[in-house]
Amino acid sequence: MSKNIHIIGSGFSAISASCYLAKQGYNVTVFEKNSTLGGRARQYKKDGFLFDIGPTWYWMPDVFERFFADFGKKPSDYYHLERLEPGYQVYFEENSSITIPGTLEEIFQIFEDEEKGSSKHLKTFLDSAKANYEIAVLDMVYKPGISPLELVSTQTIARVSQFFSTIRKQVRKKIKSHKLIQILEFPVLFLGAKPSNTPAFYNFMNYADFGLGTWHPVGGMHKVVEGMVELAKSLGVHFEVNAAVDKIITDKNKIVTALMVNGKEIKSELVLSGADYHHTETLLDKNLRQYSEEYWSKKTFAPSSLLFYVGFNKKLKNVEHHTLFFDTDFDVHAKDIYDNPRWPDEPLFYASFPSITDASFAPDGKEAATFLIPLAPGLEDTEELRELYFNKIMTRLERLTNQDVKKSVIFRKSFCVNDFVEEYNSYKGNAYGLANTLFQTAFLRPKIKSSKVNNLYFTGQLTVPGPGVPPALISGKIASDLIIKKQH
Repeated sequence: MSKNIHIIGSGFSAISASCYLAKQGYNVTVFEKNSTLGGRARQYKKDGFLFDIGPTWYWMPDVFERFFADFGKKPSDYYHLERLEPGYQVYFEENSSITIPGTLEEIFQIFEDEEKGSSKHLKTFLDSAKANYEIAVLDMVYKPGISPLELVSTQTIARVSQFFSTIRKQVRKKIKSHKLIQILEFPVLFLGAKPSNTPAFYNFMNYADFGLGTWHPVGGMHKVVEGMVELAKSLGVHFEVNAAVDKIITDKNKIVTALMVNGKEIKSELVLSGADYHHTETLLDKNLRQYSEEYWSKKTFAPSSLLFYVGFNKKLKNVEHHTLFFDTDFDVHAKDIYDNPRWPDEPLFYASFPSITDASFAPDGKEAATFLIPLAPGLEDTEELRELYFNKIMTRLERLTNQDVKKSVIFRKSFCVNDFVEEYNSYKGNAYGLANTLFQTAFLRPKIKSSKVNNLYFTGQLTVPGPGVPPALISGKIASDLIIKKQH
């Protein structure tokens, strides 16, 4: 008789794990507290406009290909990808921006035009980044985070110095242009940490950026969720929405015997949580929690975010599908996130205008936009603050891109710290999980298998390998592999 496995949450890591476990013959049921599947990767629709509520970047396409290939499938069996050309645009000041094109040769030329000799340094940097990518993404990040020995190989030993240097030191060693430095330091923001705290080994994110390119699933990131759910259902996975798990019930032998779902007891033989790790442990009796409140409070979390989903009554000018606004001091904003948590005076922000690429996101002649301001988790969150910061970034958007936009807003919806807590039970309202700093890497992250409850496991952004959509797919595979290994 097949074992019954229950999964809490339906984010990328949970759906990924459900596929691997179902393929192995387990009876898998996924409980999702919200009304739609996908965790943070949900969508918002209004008046003919469409918005990805969560992730908007599709990087590292090889990870998605590897996931689907494990089931004899391809991403194209479920959704259509377009490579963005250009990849993105970065504003530094009024009417001053750099647009990152789609090919390496064009990127080298962009760098050379900005700083003579920089393309030579960029080539050397990207050679290192590609080598690190092949070590990390093809092998190292698929380890379960059980032992420090997982990080030890002839390849990592040869690069040990990169774990004790930082992206910031590596980037600034040869390149002097402030604009180019910011472009090279930007990708590690996907890891949820400052470039000054991120090991130089993580420059593989720059290869993900320049080497593998930026892609867009037609119809949005939720199309990836839909494809994964379709695959999971074909393997026999059962999904239940509006199904909030209230309690994890254990017996005297510290074994999960049931879940309380919407107040009803559901018998269970094994539980995997893809929900917030901290929240999941609060569903256990206190003596069965591995990590104390003090433990969590001392961890370096990736930022939360203030997001706005905005419908405009016209097409906007001088912006690309992905546009970054780095016209203020990054280091000051970073301190407001990591060192002295507060609302930033002049925040950097990011904007996605998917309707530039994909007509399904907005009615003809109109524009759909998502704006994101990174924030420290746990900040006070009020409607007044949201209003203040919306006006801040709209004013800067108008000035930097030389156009009127405020009068063209049809509607807007905001999402911030309180919503991350309410919608996702997110610890302090963080958006991306635990930062990938040196002391929060691999075996130093919260464990996939509970050390106190025999048949309880975890997956997602607070365990290995870390933040981001591709790592979430990998986390699901790691967790399922560990479960399968332990059960056989």
